[in-house]
Amino acid sequence: MPKTVVMVGALDTKGEDFAYVKALIERGGARTVVVDFGVMGEPAFPPDVARAEVAGAGGANLAQLADGDHKDLAMRAMSDGLAVVVRRLYDEGRLDGILGMGGGGGTSIATAAMRALPVGVPKVMVSTLAGGDVHEYAGLKDITFMPSIVDVAGLNRISRRIYANAAGAILGMVQVEAPPAAADKPILTASMFGNTTTAVGHARGIFEAAGYEVLVFHATGVGGRTMESLIADGYVTGCFDLTTTEIADQVCGGVLDAGPDRMMAAARAGIPTLLAPGCVDMANFGGIETVPEKYRGRTLYQWNPNITLLRTDVAENARMGAMIAAAANASTGPVAVLLPLRGVSMLDSAGGAFWDPAADAACFDAIRADLKPGIPLIEVDANINDPAFSGKCAETLLELLRS
Repeated sequence: MPKTVVMVGALDTKGEDFAYVKALIERGGARTVVVDFGVMGEPAFPPDVARAEVAGAGGANLAQLADGDHKDLAMRAMSDGLAVVVRRLYDEGRLDGILGMGGGGGTSIATAAMRALPVGVPKVMVSTLAGGDVHEYAGLKDITFMPSIVDVAGLNRISRRIYANAAGAILGMVQVEAPPAAADKPILTASMFGNTTTAVGHARGIFEAAGYEVLVFHATGVGGRTMESLIADGYVTGCFDLTTTEIADQVCGGVLDAGPDRMMAAARAGIPTLLAPGCVDMANFGGIETVPEKYRGRTLYQWNPNITLLRTDVAENARMGAMIAAAANASTGPVAVLLPLRGVSMLDSAGGAFWDPAADAACFDAIRADLKPGIPLIEVDANINDPAFSGKCAETLLELLRS
């Protein structure tokens, strides 16, 4: 059966461009469903989903949006409505991939809809913004951005080539299937940093031997948010959150902050979860010259020329311990917290650059004080990277998964 590509755009100002790409996609053997989110002039050709339906799905009246006096309202309404329409098409089995084309406004609206789709659904955005920083448009989803080079404003020798490339890209994405795996295994997520690589690697081997597929996320802010997003989307069976370091960046204003909801997706989803204060001894900044003046007298470690680590202090560790306890307390499923009494990272070990038993104790004491009765709190007299600790963490999560 032919695959279906949903095309989203403003057919009043970009109609000629969309008609050209629509013909290319259909010539390549796929079907198209065109959704119009223009609000001003008449569409260049009849869409499959009209703009009035998009506006209505966004809770707005098209006539009010078309007067041109409320562009901000129009942007919000069409963004919200398009996300609803696109998700419905996917749920109905009428979307195998999605393609959008546009400038700033069109990119904002189209990518809002793309973000409403699961990871793995092919998404191509031809945009005048694609050569710059598009992280706000991509969010945590796998959107492929293609620079339009010239504006999306009619056909010329440049745009025709770019549009042909875009049509070829989405056709290839929807028509190529990943080879089937021998058997789908339940998924565990694991958070990792350079300073906990040994621990997560050891635990991963234990999980894989037990029949699980382990997705490891680098705790760089984006990594933590992506892990949380996959958990929220229902892909994940259990969470091995050994490396909660991103909360240190939240507390200290570092560059790898994953946001205030870090650790909360697993709690809300109710999946079995293992929490540990991995790498909460360090907050991340750029080169040494980027470290805020207030931290210049503190213990700093140049991990590489582009990354400077700040050793967190007693007060900051107490705050982070309370945050970890709060996440565990909010969990609607099985959860356990493990404490590595001989250090929370490779640097935080006896004789290491970040060895600070008083700071670690502040974190541990806050967890002990705030954790609700009945939640397992297991203390191991080992560094976080010692097999005794990582092995106990893995065994504990496996027990939670069996409960």
